[in-house]
Amino acid sequence: MDKNTGGSTFAAMNTGIDAISFDIPKIQLPIKDLAVARNIEPVKLEKGLGLLNMAMPDVHQDVITFAANAITKLVQQENLKPTDISRIYVGTESGLDASKPIASYLLAILETLFGEDTLTHCDAVDFTFACIGAVDAMQNCMDFVRLNPDKKAIVVSTDIAKYDLNSTGEYTQGAGAVAMLITANPRIIAFKPEVATSAKGVFDFFKPHRIVSKKALGITDNAAWQGVLESEVEIFKEQPVFDGQYSNDCYVERTVEAYERYKALTKTEGTLYQNWKAIIMHLPYSFQARRMFPQIFVSDNAELNAEINPEMEDYGVKLKAFSKSDAYKTFVAEKFAPAERASSLIGNMYTGSIFMGFLSTLCDFAEKGIDASNETFGFLAYGSGAKSKVFEGVIQPEWKEAIKDVNLFETLAETKAIDIDTYHQLHKKEVKESIVTPANEWILSGIESEEINRLGARYYSFVK
Repeated sequence: MDKNTGGSTFAAMNTGIDAISFDIPKIQLPIKDLAVARNIEPVKLEKGLGLLNMAMPDVHQDVITFAANAITKLVQQENLKPTDISRIYVGTESGLDASKPIASYLLAILETLFGEDTLTHCDAVDFTFACIGAVDAMQNCMDFVRLNPDKKAIVVSTDIAKYDLNSTGEYTQGAGAVAMLITANPRIIAFKPEVATSAKGVFDFFKPHRIVSKKALGITDNAAWQGVLESEVEIFKEQPVFDGQYSNDCYVERTVEAYERYKALTKTEGTLYQNWKAIIMHLPYSFQARRMFPQIFVSDNAELNAEINPEMEDYGVKLKAFSKSDAYKTFVAEKFAPAERASSLIGNMYTGSIFMGFLSTLCDFAEKGIDASNETFGFLAYGSGAKSKVFEGVIQPEWKEAIKDVNLFETLAETKAIDIDTYHQLHKKEVKESIVTPANEWILSGIESEEINRLGARYYSFVK
């Protein structure tokens, strides 16, 4: 069946997201409280960046618990059996081990539900490329399903976005996971096969292994310390090294180039974005997309481009003025605002941000009675380092039924607010007891510290 999605070729490759679930922290810090503590006018963060709450992991939570909870909800929601799952691919930039992937932990966790050795047939791996890793994982799984239309794959994005206290990225923190079932003839969205990419090796945002000499730690004569015999100690921090303005520039540069390549690839005449019912982009903060998109909006509109283009001396001034115009504000309200709703209440989910934006849009449309069936959504993904991918998908007629039990906004409304002192203690890992008593969820139950052949192994259990 051809669904007005580009002809019989696409109809024969009808692949995409059949079901979706998520997991987020149960606690959050109101952004206004952080703003006051940092001597920032709250309105600058709330109205300027669209930030309201910042989701915080509790003591018993990490990226594996978020992923495990999201995937467990998906399995139960869709009544999946082990034989239904051919792949579990994870997109993350918050890996907890340089060798053992999060995906292998998920295999073990799921086998406690299904039974031992029930998933030995299932392929599993992690994808890492900053915030675009889950998009890479999804597209790899879609290629697999196109070749094996009777197979199903699960893609999980899971991350914790953590920045140093008092840094310029602190107010964009967040956490959570999104799990998606990738199938042929999906109920939610079918993606077109064309994908345009723009990639370049840069240092806009990264998480390096850092080196500290033993002398700096007060250890003399290269004495052994914590099993380290070398004269230097390697330290890994969750917090990134980043340049905010440079990262924004890279975001725009890569996204604009990928957008232009997609337009050429699909031989699109006229303005591409006008074909999109909604635009889904990576949101490190809620208003990022609306603030980055004006350059594309103007350059891909012949009439506007004649008035505002990069060759003009006052291009930057005119572009900024246009971004504040009523015409652009109307465009933002229609194309971007539905995705921003969840982001403003969670914060940055790194690899999950673009998919949470997609889910937020669907839930917003369902809540408002907007029928998106057969409408095209445009996706502009980005990951620092840096890479952008542009692609399109068509919303399927069963989308509303497929998300009816997701309860996104209801879940967001139930999160517990913490105070600034508790936030500081959690950030510095000084809290030893969970803020919210875990219930009906996977928790981190322990990290091996004694058995020599298992040092650092992480153990998980389900709490009813």
